[in-house]
Amino acid sequence: YKAMAHGTTFEEVDESGSTQSSSACGSKDSTTRPKGIAGLRIREWACSDCGVEHDRDINAALNILRCGRASPGVGITCL
Repeated sequence: YKAMAHGTTFEEVDESGSTQSSSACGSKDSTTRPKGIAGLRIREWACSDCGVEHDRDINAALNILRCGRASPGVGITCL
């Protein structure tokens, strides 16, 4: 309701898997991406498909942003 009061939108995005795909090429098949519980300790990684080096948190934020921009306002109800 606060977002609407200020003339903007709010969208809840499912963040699952956001750290596992490359924000540069979208690949989830990279052999170097962090996997499983042990992967939580890996803070930086390079995508084996496109070669871009990612910071785990920044990469996840970019993936979440892209997901939100892909479907603005979809499934959002106003109370």
